[in-house]
Amino acid sequence: MSLRLATFNVENLMNRFDFSGYRNQLNQDRTLSLFEIKDEAEYKLLEQARAVAHADDMRQLTALAVAEMRADIICMQEVDNIEALRAFEYGYLFKMVGQGYRQKYTTAGNDRRGIDVAVMMRTETADGEPIEFVRMTSHAHVTFEEFGLHTPALAALGIQPFERIFRRDCLEIDVRIGGRPFTIYCVHFKSMTGSRNGLTGREASMPIRVAEASAVRRIIENRFGKDHADSNRWAICGDFNDYRQRVLIGGEAHLGYEFQVANEVGSSLDVFLEDGFAVNVVERRPELDRWTLYHTRGPEERHLCQLDYILLSPVLARENEGAVPDIVRRGQPWRTIFPPGQEVERYPRAGWDRPKASDHCPVAVSLSIR
Repeated sequence: MSLRLATFNVENLMNRFDFSGYRNQLNQDRTLSLFEIKDEAEYKLLEQARAVAHADDMRQLTALAVAEMRADIICMQEVDNIEALRAFEYGYLFKMVGQGYRQKYTTAGNDRRGIDVAVMMRTETADGEPIEFVRMTSHAHVTFEEFGLHTPALAALGIQPFERIFRRDCLEIDVRIGGRPFTIYCVHFKSMTGSRNGLTGREASMPIRVAEASAVRRIIENRFGKDHADSNRWAICGDFNDYRQRVLIGGEAHLGYEFQVANEVGSSLDVFLEDGFAVNVVERRPELDRWTLYHTRGPEERHLCQLDYILLSPVLARENEGAVPDIVRRGQPWRTIFPPGQEVERYPRAGWDRPKASDHCPVAVSLSIR
């Protein structure tokens, strides 16, 4: 039987307003920075108007991307809460796919902004096999000390042993597909922000992501047994906020762009991939065609990279050795630079920078569950 599994960082699916930009300019939308605002009350009114005006177009594009994935189970990141997910599914997605994702699961994680991981599921696969929810387990409470993962590098960042490992959560979902067991781990690791002590944001935050990846691996090994984890059917899905490879972009539009693959010396993904503990099925695509995010800080800093992953257990990867994931890029804004031959027709109303479906591209793969 075939299961269509997907992951998608939907970028701030919120059902509340964020007024922190009034006091912290780093959080202020660039639209409002154009205007002189006399006080906080006026700022709140303008921010509400801006957020509402921008949200409708964006969520239509998000829904189009979700519909194009044709997934039976979707792991999602940056979801405010279950109410926001229900409102999105009913108000936007339902118009495109009908009675689709009736099963929705999320928990309150550790993110300071309140964005969580979530899972949406159909009641049956496209083949008509039932998708049965068995249980959900949150691991947001796990500490560095509890798993023995506190390191000098974390201490140098001011992180204490008693603090929680996951910046959001590792949400463990057990299901049965046509009666067959399958386990999903939905994650969203620490972002690459906060350069310090001469290190880039990625380098400075790497110890946290390594700890998160190590904790996910520990959870799986504790669940199935260290010597048997590879023989069970599970997948780790989500936004890892890290890469093993980038596609560097040079040149200019009028002269032509240049694309160069650059391998990284180290990555938090190594925790899963170096010894074959899990398989990154996106690596079955050509090197220039694995990216799920376009990053730029201007013409001098541009690259494409994979931040969004579906990692399969070894037995599941072997049983699906011909499965190659799809990456849905039609919701990308027009500023995204595509390598030759990868250009797509954008969804209607996609803008230069926004609106867009998300800053991330969703990834989906069809799997045989035996």
